[in-house]
Amino acid sequence: MQRNSILLYGANGYTGELIARYAAQYGLQPILAGRKKDAIEALAKELQLPFRIVELHDSTALNAALADIALVIQAAGPYHITAQPMIDACIATNTHYIDLNGDLDVFEMLQGYDQAAKSKDIMILPGAGFDVVPTDCLALYLKQQLPDANELTIAFAVIGSALSRGTSISTLHKLGTPGAIRKDNKIVYEPMGKKGMSVRFPGYKKPVFVMSIPWGDISTAWYSTRIPNIRTFTAINKSAWYFLKGQTVFNWLLKTSFMRSIIMGILKMQSAGPNQQTRDKATSYIWGKVSNAKGESVEANMETPEAYSLTAFSILVIAKKIISGNYKPGYQTPSSAYGPDLIMEIDGVKRTLKH
Repeated sequence: MQRNSILLYGANGYTGELIARYAAQYGLQPILAGRKKDAIEALAKELQLPFRIVELHDSTALNAALADIALVIQAAGPYHITAQPMIDACIATNTHYIDLNGDLDVFEMLQGYDQAAKSKDIMILPGAGFDVVPTDCLALYLKQQLPDANELTIAFAVIGSALSRGTSISTLHKLGTPGAIRKDNKIVYEPMGKKGMSVRFPGYKKPVFVMSIPWGDISTAWYSTRIPNIRTFTAINKSAWYFLKGQTVFNWLLKTSFMRSIIMGILKMQSAGPNQQTRDKATSYIWGKVSNAKGESVEANMETPEAYSLTAFSILVIAKKIISGNYKPGYQTPSSAYGPDLIMEIDGVKRTLKH
């Protein structure tokens, strides 16, 4: 078989299933894969797609499953557990790798495979969904407007949607861990939500309160722009922010297996994720600002489809490029591989530069 096949691992998860369902609109027919045979097989039968069942911890079986695959879409999290076995298999089998990761530490881990990927003429591009395609593209776009920028601030809000069960569980694994910023080219850890501010997103009726978080751009935007100082923010209820400001008092409790098992039980009872009606009505807003040592600054805003819908669209746009031979070997970010206008290829995206 010619190596032009795509393996979608984690196809039975909320976002993985979205990708599988939208794939035909992009002319793609991925092989659905995962470890839960009943769920994978049922979805494959419904969509008339092939499937494979393989465990990530079985390296021999995983390598065999990738032997005829050109590209893996890794949609199974949490990525601090799932990314390494899959990237090891991709390196071993000369298979391109993209994922939906948003974990800062995982971005940094995967960057360590840059030379190995170059030697195999394959691309590693994590964060190919809402984490971090729109923010990464906006970061490079702003850098191009102010080439000597030395500070980047990005904030985003997803209005009218909710977290999927999988995202919530991935977040659970990070409870009690610190936030982070980029300072003088280095990642520096600080309390989660250390800073808060209000941002006005054009197209939304009122200012939105946002707090600092260790979004993936602390890693990826630096590789894309080399801006030495980066801080990222997301929308949050201000009362919840005040509560989080005191989390250092109870971090020890959040890290205990007892507390995490209680929270996990609650999360497993929630719905898989927002339904299509919710996604169709929701909107994602992004604001970015760069400044230089002279005090000059440039701001831009972006409006996109709902985060999970955008993730499916962007991952498929990127997958189609790779399968057609349009890729850069080694570790890449969305904008380092395809430029700041990659995000503009997705229907419904609006970008405005503040003058």
